[in-house]
Amino acid sequence: MSISRYELVFTDVTGATQDVVVVERTLYKGSGGHPVYTDPTGIIRAEISDRGEVRVMPSGGHQDPAHAVRARALPENDTEGDTGGDAEGPAGSGPAAPSA
Repeated sequence: MSISRYELVFTDVTGATQDVVVVERTLYKGSGGHPVYTDPTGIIRAEISDRGEVRVMPSGGHQDPAHAVRARALPENDTEGDTGGDAEGPAGSGPAAPSA
């Protein structure tokens, strides 16, 4: 079963949560062959494996690399952004979310 929505949790080097972004599955696949997910703006794009491994993909310039990103699966019927079961994986090695 493929998951259609995740929360991406971006953390800094201290482990403190910086930002949480909800992403939805697109029709595209990343270089690893896994589905690509994006936020409503299209700025945050990430390839997420079936093991919850996250690789944040660059969508433009001036993006700082993430130190750690986790993906938490959201239930299909969730429209308010509540978290479901965790599908956490190691941090991706690619560029991350833009700085606020």
